[in-house]
Amino acid sequence: MPMQPQTGADWRAVLSDLPIPLSVKNDPLLLHSLETLIQEGRVGKDIGSDLHRNSELPGLTALAQMIKQSRFGGQVFFNENLHVNTTNICTLACRFCAFRKGPRHRDAYSLSAEEFVSRIEPYQGVIDEVHAVGGLHPEWKIDHYMKIYELTKRHFPDISIKSLTAVEVKHIASRSHLSIKQTLKKLQKSGLNSLPGGGAEILVDSVRDRICMGKEKSLEYLEIHAIAHELGIPTNCTMLFGTIETIEDRMTHFDMLRTQQDSTGGFQCFVPYPFLEDNTRLPEAKLASGEEVIRVIAISRIMLDNIPHIKAYRMNIGDHLASIAINSGADDIDGTVGHEEIMHVAGSTTNVDYDSDKLARLIELSGQEPVKRDSTYSRLQPISSKPSAQSKALPIIGQ
Repeated sequence: MPMQPQTGADWRAVLSDLPIPLSVKNDPLLLHSLETLIQEGRVGKDIGSDLHRNSELPGLTALAQMIKQSRFGGQVFFNENLHVNTTNICTLACRFCAFRKGPRHRDAYSLSAEEFVSRIEPYQGVIDEVHAVGGLHPEWKIDHYMKIYELTKRHFPDISIKSLTAVEVKHIASRSHLSIKQTLKKLQKSGLNSLPGGGAEILVDSVRDRICMGKEKSLEYLEIHAIAHELGIPTNCTMLFGTIETIEDRMTHFDMLRTQQDSTGGFQCFVPYPFLEDNTRLPEAKLASGEEVIRVIAISRIMLDNIPHIKAYRMNIGDHLASIAINSGADDIDGTVGHEEIMHVAGSTTNVDYDSDKLARLIELSGQEPVKRDSTYSRLQPISSKPSAQSKALPIIGQ
């Protein structure tokens, strides 16, 4: 049976009772979008494009934050996770990717199951999730991944394994002469708990043919996630923006995701992230500014009415923009990470040594309430950061 969306309480009813900021009330397009959502409608692609181009940023973020508050109040979620990339060897050579290496490159690597487990050992007892993606290794079949997951679960039974993008699943199935469903069933039995959403890029094939030729087509991406949902495997979904796509392409991407969610209901979080230019091979990219990053996050919250969570991917956009994003519609700020390669090879300089206390403090300083979660948002623990000896409150007048 298809999984049901994790919508919780009737957020539309809550939304209808919230005070409307003047920046929303005075903008007919924003007010129309708000009324559409309250009346259980859906903001159309044309209106989404208009919002993207013409709405003032303060009003747009105010509307997105209203929607976020109607769902989760002031809560912002994160988890204790570790990124372990299985291999950087890949049969593809996507034009935007700085992570991929050929098999003879001096920096190429492929982790054995034992090496994978050894990467986790220093974080035992701290993390609750390992996030594992990698290249399309020309020799690996399903047995290699099953061994990784089985050995990981044997050593760390309480750690959730979020692993494999859709194109990795397709590659493993092809190499192993299995269907997608057979592949996912075997991986699920060996310990796979959920799929990340990587590889969606832009779900418009004319764009994909220019930036990631050879990857799965748009409908294949959605079908692989649909099969995962039907097997009870929750997944995330993503969007890479700031390459060569148009605003209309972004709206098409949103619409395809929410249409799929209507059908199978297993997307638990949407992760938009901008293309990083350093060390990559896409000189014609139309790079997103900081303002555009926040604009896309806000619009994603408005457009994706049936996907519960919107993530401000700190590893990609940095702490400063992430703190703005969680006041602009995002309710998740990823996790402690511990180690990360793909974004940092591409040019990210965001710190990876955050612990729960540092993340909680970042959230609190943004005026939000930090909540530690597990991989599926089913176990939630509100926390507070430890008081900083260096923090000082502003004096209160009259005291």
